[in-house]
Amino acid sequence: MIALRIAAWRAWAPSLTDEAAWQAWAREPWAPADQGEQPDCAFLPPMQRRRLSRMARMALETAWPLCDDDEQLPLVFASRHGETQRTYALLGDVADGQPLSPTSFGLSVHNAIAGQWSILRGQRGEASAIAGEADTFEHAMLEAATLLDGGASAVLVVLAEERPPAAYDDWIDDVPFSYAVALRIGPADVQDSTPNGTAWTLQLDRNTDDAPAAWPHALSFLRALYARAPLTHAWKRRRWIWQPMP
Repeated sequence: MIALRIAAWRAWAPSLTDEAAWQAWAREPWAPADQGEQPDCAFLPPMQRRRLSRMARMALETAWPLCDDDEQLPLVFASRHGETQRTYALLGDVADGQPLSPTSFGLSVHNAIAGQWSILRGQRGEASAIAGEADTFEHAMLEAATLLDGGASAVLVVLAEERPPAAYDDWIDDVPFSYAVALRIGPADVQDSTPNGTAWTLQLDRNTDDAPAAWPHALSFLRALYARAPLTHAWKRRRWIWQPMP
């Protein structure tokens, strides 16, 4: 079992761009229509914004406010499927016998967004990129706990998924809409100045008969944060148990 503190968090999805919208979603979840909207990323110059993919903008939009300008924080970037829109376009070029764009290919790798964060934010510390199964969120939190145990005062965890091209519908069924969630994680036993910070334990048990979660794990966890209620996520033989600490 591990314990950690959620000092602050941010999330973005189409039509879910502020606190009130996410509170409403947490009370009664729904899948918002996705018309390809992109986060503003107003903290970046226009030229830099134009070079970012939609998924990169989603990740930066949520993570940027959680890190102070003069702060160096480890980053854990997590995504089960990664840049599916970009990789699908690259596969189309291969099928058509077209040359691949070196830039597009370089930005399709799984740690590209972590690298863009490091460059644009001036971060020189550790950065990890994780791809798991439906419980990628929990694996990212384990990675963050490891960094905290190694001496980090705080860790940024960013999980992002983009609705994939229709060609993937038979294989990718766990991204109901595009979303990104960023959390600032700290040691559970260290209080911070954030009034709404909450401490949680995470325990892994063997799963026997629990069904998979109805919503992506990161989004279900946001509902638990609002309710300060226990939460169980099951995937294959793994059962992840979240408990709020007093």
